[in-house]
Amino acid sequence: MAARRALRVAKRRVVVSAIAALCLLAPSVAFAQKLVIVVRHAERADGGSMSKTAQTDPLLSKEGETRALRLASMLAESGIKAIYATEYHRTQDTAAPIAKKLGLAVQTHKAVDVPGLVAALKADHANDVVLIVGHSNSMPLLIKALGGPALVIAEDEYDAIYFLVPATGTLSKIRY
Repeated sequence: MAARRALRVAKRRVVVSAIAALCLLAPSVAFAQKLVIVVRHAERADGGSMSKTAQTDPLLSKEGETRALRLASMLAESGIKAIYATEYHRTQDTAAPIAKKLGLAVQTHKAVDVPGLVAALKADHANDVVLIVGHSNSMPLLIKALGGPALVIAEDEYDAIYFLVPATGTLSKIRY
């Protein structure tokens, strides 16, 4: 138990250190966020969109609920000022623990409206650290629209946190 706690503390320190380093490297640009943290929703209760039991708007599985709590623990001291998630239960439920921990409301955006989300980020959070919870098909579009590189997120990839500095296009990824 003590070893797991030490590992969680160590991971949290790595995340906070990575965020601090990325923020220091990024020049101040009035139209770009200081840092955008992008995660895919946690594991779905229906087994995924390719399963025979796939649903349109599933809840999180037990594993997904645990991952959402882990995400909240890891990002609690990252300086997040706003949280965005799509209209689906799985993204809202992934964002809920960190929102509760930080006392923030989750701002909902349509999954298909990446341009609208980018405009809202630039208008409302120009110098903030922002968390976005999305989907494997919308996250690459969002990262690219914010100046990051092209990437592909696998259908079964739920354990990555992407840190993007829009001013430089620098993208880092850690597993959690």
